[in-house]
Amino acid sequence: MIDAALTDEELERYARHIVLPEIGGPGQQKLKRSRVLVIGAGGLGAPVLEYLAAAGVGTLGIVDDDTVSLSNLQRQVIHGSDTIGMAKTDSAAAAIMRINPNVTVESHRLRLTAENAPALVARYDVVVDGSDNFETRYAAADACAGEKKPLVTAAVGRFDGSVTVLKPFETGADGKRNPSYRDLFPEAPPEGLVPSCAVAGIVGALTGVIGTLEAMEAIKLITGIGEPLIGRLLLYDGLTARFDTIRYKAV
Repeated sequence: MIDAALTDEELERYARHIVLPEIGGPGQQKLKRSRVLVIGAGGLGAPVLEYLAAAGVGTLGIVDDDTVSLSNLQRQVIHGSDTIGMAKTDSAAAAIMRINPNVTVESHRLRLTAENAPALVARYDVVVDGSDNFETRYAAADACAGEKKPLVTAAVGRFDGSVTVLKPFETGADGKRNPSYRDLFPEAPPEGLVPSCAVAGIVGALTGVIGTLEAMEAIKLITGIGEPLIGRLLLYDGLTARFDTIRYKAV
């Protein structure tokens, strides 16, 4: 268990959080005690990890089985030219230590699957999914639902992105069960229908916008402030700079 007391260095580091009445010292202590699992250290995971580390999340778990390549650097800003060929978990961990040495990093160099997800998810308080494929998204969502862990999940492609928060193990203000990922997406699209970023392309800054929104939702969940995107899918069109929200319910 992490000692939640804030040191003098931490009080100065997080001063802009602490002066916010919605967060304050108690909220910063919640962040310090929290354990967040981030799935993917790529385009979405990069800003999530950077901002959660800077925010003072006590423990960050990183799930990724890939290595850094030159083509990643256009959007995966947690990595650099000097880390090409390095495991993304190691590269991201080194960057996090430069941002905030108070953070404990737990590296999981593996691919999340339906088999290993439940045991891994159970070790954390909040899960943020920055993966780029439906198999991993469904595995993460099912594991979080089963282990009763809130999940922030997002997707990006070309110039568009979306983000939502899932807590299907709880009920909403109307007394009805919150929707699950499978209520939003009952089944994955046929293989090949949704082209990968390598095929369709993607603007690097888009992953920064959506990943940063994911980090914000995680901070809200940890500190208990605001209204998380539960039952709401936030859509962003980068070409028109337009945000739209779609409400969805449990089936």
